[in-house]
Amino acid sequence: MTLPAGPPRIHPAAIVEEGVLIGEGTAVWDGVHIRRGARIGRSCIIGEKTYIAYDVVVGDLVKINSHVYICTGVVIERGVMVAAGTIFTNDRFPRATDPDLTALRPSGPTEETENTLVKEGATLGSGAVIGPGVTIGRWAMAGMGAVVTKDVPDFALVLGNPAQRAGWVCRCGKRLPSGPEPVCPACGRAYRLLEGETLAEA
Repeated sequence: MTLPAGPPRIHPAAIVEEGVLIGEGTAVWDGVHIRRGARIGRSCIIGEKTYIAYDVVVGDLVKINSHVYICTGVVIERGVMVAAGTIFTNDRFPRATDPDLTALRPSGPTEETENTLVKEGATLGSGAVIGPGVTIGRWAMAGMGAVVTKDVPDFALVLGNPAQRAGWVCRCGKRLPSGPEPVCPACGRAYRLLEGETLAEA
């Protein structure tokens, strides 16, 4: 697939700090703040009022809706959908100050910062909260409002708080029927269920 060429389109009300790399064809909407060291791929959409922290990596063809918070330590691969209001976290035991209440703790990365990976094609529904240190598998889907506290397998649909697997989804986004060899009713793609409750393309 050939991605569209042309310079990125950055709204004048967006804040893009020095050292940020933004790929061709990417649109950055108003009120977005992208911190230094972040890398945004080609042909992405970064929705209004979204915050992208230091050194975050976003692949090509990623759609990030409005009011999304992406903290340091997050890598988002190609073709991911991040719906409005999604929040990433990177510290399991956050505190504002030191134990003596004499100084604020630093806001930048520390030894407590954990990394999160969202693999290609995944979808994070509106208002999802993504816990620190998790991996969300290829083409997985977290439903709206899901609180993801552990790794999500490829093609898994997870719902609730804490998020639990509620089924499987196709590449096209439709829910798959149950069974050891499900076929998508919408597009006809075939899958097979492997030992250990993982799904693979047939």
